[in-house]
Amino acid sequence: MKPEDIDRHFVTVFLQAHREAPKQIILDVDATDDPLHGNQEGRFFHGYYGNYCYLPLYIFCGEFLLCARLRSSNIDASEGTVEELERIVGQIRQAWPDVKIIVRGDSGFCRDGIMSWCESEKIDYVFGLAKNERLKAVIAEELRQAQALYEATKKAARVFKGFRYRTLDSWERERRVVGKAEYLEKGANPRFIVTSIAEENIAACTLYEETYCERGDMENRIKEQ
Repeated sequence: MKPEDIDRHFVTVFLQAHREAPKQIILDVDATDDPLHGNQEGRFFHGYYGNYCYLPLYIFCGEFLLCARLRSSNIDASEGTVEELERIVGQIRQAWPDVKIIVRGDSGFCRDGIMSWCESEKIDYVFGLAKNERLKAVIAEELRQAQALYEATKKAARVFKGFRYRTLDSWERERRVVGKAEYLEKGANPRFIVTSIAEENIAACTLYEETYCERGDMENRIKEQ
């Protein structure tokens, strides 16, 4: 069996598990470390994970593994994502031409190239967005509101804000961002996501708490590997 046949098989199993095409699917993308304990080919030290490892790319849809690509760790976590999505989405759309597809990932996949590809292919996305001083300034008032709520109740408080945002030089266009102004016992905990899904289709709170945070189940699938 050729490598490309194995790639197609993962998607074929996923498609055949459904009696009819779903209206919507979410493709979760992520990378993780595969620790090495010898002098294997392609061995590099990864600063984030703190060890020598490979950095495999995974793509899941629910409990179904659609892609497991072994890679060296001296790369950006998102490298090769568009190529894998092109292959997977192409095969899915051959079987289910009308299915709505959402791509979801953490801030390691918040790359202009991936978002632009999704936009060109009429695919929605929800990605984590690394916080910075510009972003925190936008939700400064919401953070004050969350702090006031926390101090009144002594319970974690969240206030959400949606706004348009563009990076200084890495994005080619302005995009919708949702800020989570959260205040906990340990203090402020601001978080952000970027999405192509229009505000009129889903509220900021629902998008963050229900659509984005459900990534946790995919992370469990990765741990199972």
